[in-house]
Order: sequence, then C-alpha cells, then structure tokens
Amino acid sequence: MLQYFQKKLKIGIIGCGAIGTILAKAIDRDLKGAKIVALSDQDLGRANALSSQLRSRPKVLDGKGLIKKSDLVIEAASGKIVAEIAARTFAMKKDLMCMSVGGFIGNEHLIEIAKKRNCNLYFPSGAIAGLDAVKAAKVGKITKVTLVTTKPPKSLSGYENAKKKKVVFEGNVTQAVKLFPQNINVSAALSLAGIGAKKTKVKIIVDPSVKVNSHEIIVEGDFGKISTKTENKPSPINPKTSYLAILSAIAMVKRIVGNVEIGS
Repeated sequence: MLQYFQKKLKIGIIGCGAIGTILAKAIDRDLKGAKIVALSDQDLGRANALSSQLRSRPKVLDGKGLIKKSDLVIEAASGKIVAEIAARTFAMKKDLMCMSVGGFIGNEHLIEIAKKRNCNLYFPSGAIAGLDAVKAAKVGKITKVTLVTTKPPKSLSGYENAKKKKVVFEGNVTQAVKLFPQNINVSAALSLAGIGAKKTKVKIIVDPSVKVNSHEIIVEGDFGKISTKTENKPSPINPKTSYLAILSAIAMVKRIVGNVEIGS
C-alpha cells in the first residue's frame, strides 16, 4: 500500500550514474512533495558534482547515513550490492525502490523481511509492459512465461562488436541475471510478478540490424494468453539502459509521492 506524506518525502539515492542522475534531477525539478536529502556513490566526486546541480543540495553520505536520513531509499547502483542495501534499509524500517531488480534473484527472502518489518518495496516496471496483467494472471494459474529480448550490439555487454544476428542466451532468469546483470533486469521484474526466476524462460538476441531494445513477453495459463512487445530507444546517456526504464522509475516516484496507484 502506498503511503501519504503530509510533509515532503525525504529521498536518498544510492548510485549517481546515468539513472541516478536523471532520477535525482527529475525529482528535484518536478516533485513538490519530495526532496532529495542525501546521495551516495563509490565515486565521491561524482556524488558531490550531482549534489551541486540540485536545488536541494543533498548531503553526500555513506550508505548507512543515507538510509538513516531518508524515508525512501532509491537504489540505482548495481545488482551486486542490492542485497546489502535492502537488508540495511529494512533493518532501519525504511522503504526501498530498487532499479537493479536482478539483485533480488536468489535473495527473495528479503521480500519477506520487508513485509515483516512493514516496509514498502517498489520495483519499477522498467522497459516492459503488462506486469499488472501478469500479476492478475498469477491469481489463477500461469503455466508458462517467456521473455525474448533483442538488442543492438552497443546495448548488450560483451557483444558490442557483434556483426551478425545471434542468439546469445537461452535459459531461465536465474542464469540470465548472472550472465547479463546490467542488461536483463526486466526478466527479474517479470519473474517476481509471475512464476519465479527458475520457471521464467529467457532468450537474448543480439542483432546489428536493429536500433532499439525490444522485449516480447508471452504468458500462458488458465486465463488464456498474454502477448506484449515493447520497442525501446536506448537512454541517450547510457545505451545499455532503455529510456523507458528511467521514465518508469520517475513515474513510480510520482505515484509514491502522490499516493496514486492505477491498477493496483
């Protein structure tokens, strides 16, 4: 359940790279009901530079200090540190919005910890559509979930120099997030909404002839069949991230602040 804040929601952002920077500037510029109060990054110079560009002039703190100062912690750093951030955040009974959703694969117990401590945990829909329908289908029985992701070489880590169309991965979400931690967070979000990481199938294709990142989802069950496809332009400042993923994060923060959730 989303909460209503009479005072400004105090937000701390961990990770001041491309996504964290865009999020911080959008919140600082557009959201009257929220305030960036703290930033954290391994690169202190990058965090300080971002702070100087924001009207709120947030403090640059370590992770523990940031969590303590914030109502909502936004992770925009790396899937490698998600479990640590989540554990600390929930221990302090604070809410968390996670961009590196793949970090929860294998750490699903943290979701139960959030529930027990009455903490809100938010996963933006990212670069895909239809997660609300998948959640609805899960109330009944889902028999099969498949994600087919196609990316141009510059958007896929390890395949930047690919010259031909090629299937580079077929397996489940657990395997996919280990091999492509920066590129396939959408699969993690899909698995958490549906039937889990081990049962959700993933195919990743690199294709030099395409200019966009596309994600096709096929869900089958006793409800019938869901098919969705998104074609996303890469972020102008980070080609490995779809622009829609960043927009979905901004939209989620707006819903949290405004206490509005459509289709919940």
